[in-house]
Formats: sequence, structure tokens, C-alpha cells
Amino acid sequence: MFAKIDHNSPLPLHAQVEKLLRDLIKLSEYKEGKLLPNEVDLAKRLGISRNTVRQATNKLVLEGLITRKKGIGTKAAEKKTVNTKLESWLSFTQEMNENGIMFKNYEISVDWVEPAEEIAKFFGIRANKLVLKMDRLRGGEDGPFVYFSSYFHPRVGLKGDEDFSKPLYHMLEEQYHTVVSISREEIRAMTADKLLSKKLNMKVGEPILFRKRFVSDINNRPVEFNTGYYKADRFAYSIKILRGESKK
Repeated sequence: MFAKIDHNSPLPLHAQVEKLLRDLIKLSEYKEGKLLPNEVDLAKRLGISRNTVRQATNKLVLEGLITRKKGIGTKAAEKKTVNTKLESWLSFTQEMNENGIMFKNYEISVDWVEPAEEIAKFFGIRANKLVLKMDRLRGGEDGPFVYFSSYFHPRVGLKGDEDFSKPLYHMLEEQYHTVVSISREEIRAMTADKLLSKKLNMKVGEPILFRKRFVSDINNRPVEFNTGYYKADRFAYSIKILRGESKK
């Protein structure tokens, strides 16, 4: 069940324990709440010091991947659901920061493509006019959980060699004087196809939350057409609605 520690490896002992724990919490039994081996037992099984084990567990606690309670034990943390408020909209980076979730880019790719009819209509351009498309696969330490595709209006002036690892809307504002202000959203449920199952480490047919976003600037000119495919167990959309006064 447990991998052996390689004392001749250039990888530090605590990093090897950290990898072992990351693999353990991916197993279904630990996802369902089974306690992880305590630090003393784990140190004995691996033939290392308890301090080395503690160093690895502390790292995962800080990342929010495991929780540790005195007198109870250590277990995999429940997956945190990201709640997106529909009365206002945020960039992905802002959403993650607000929810205290660390994330990273697994893939970023750009290409010039002919837009689909819906995109060309939104942009008000010819269907054979090339637009810049950016795909991003993003997620946490435990794997990717969202796949984005963004198409940009040629008017923005993007060249394709920009650093898209940085917050997108901040970059558009700073480098291209484009301030996004309005977003129209369409949200529906769907299931993962072969591409999404591969990208998001899911089974074909598992639930996906699909969001389509039409982004415009402060003058209501189209800027970005964006699609997002979220793992359904990681995201929830919430909206606050005020009841209007009825007329007598």
C-alpha cells in the first residue's frame, strides 16, 4: 500500500512523503473520509523521523488538501465548492482569490482560427475573419478542474505572444486599454465527452457545468467570447434576487 522511501534519491525525504500523501488522498477510501495513518505509524512504516513526516503533512495542511484535528486524526479535506455570485462577475483569478483557493495553469495554448457562426455574430465580423483563440486548463494541486476557451475581437489588438499566465483582464486594461465591464452569462448542465474527460481527468458521461460568457467593454463593444467547462462537484452558481415592489 505504501511506496518505499528511497534514501539514495536526490528528492528530499519530506518531498517523497508529500508525494505519497498526495497519492493516498486520491484513493476513494480516503476521499470518503477514512483517516490517514498517523505521523508516528507512518514514520515507522517508512523508516524515517516523525519530523520528516510532519514537514510533509504541514505542507498539505497549508494547501488545504488535508485537515488535522487533535484527538481525532488526519484526513483528506473535503473538496471546496467555488460559489460564483451572479449579481456581479469576476475573473477566474479573482474568484479563486476570494475563495482562498490556490490554482495553477496546466496548459495554455493560443491559435488563430476562423470563428464559429455564433462568435462571428457576437463580434459583428465576417465568419472568415481570423480571431485569436486561447485555451487554458486550470486547477489545483490535486488536478485540473476547469477548461476555458476564449476568443477575442480583432479590434483589441492581441498578437498571440502575450503572457497569458497573468490575470487576463488586468493585462487587457494595462497593455491594450480595454476595460471589460459587461458580461452576459449562459449556464447549463452537460456531460463530459472524450476531450473533456481527458482534460479534466473524468469519466465520459460525468456531469459538467458549462458556462458561456459574452464580454463587452464599458461602451458595450464585444471583447471576448468565453466558454468554461467546470467539474460539477467543484463549482456552484448563486444569485441574490430582490423582490420588486408590486403596484397597487
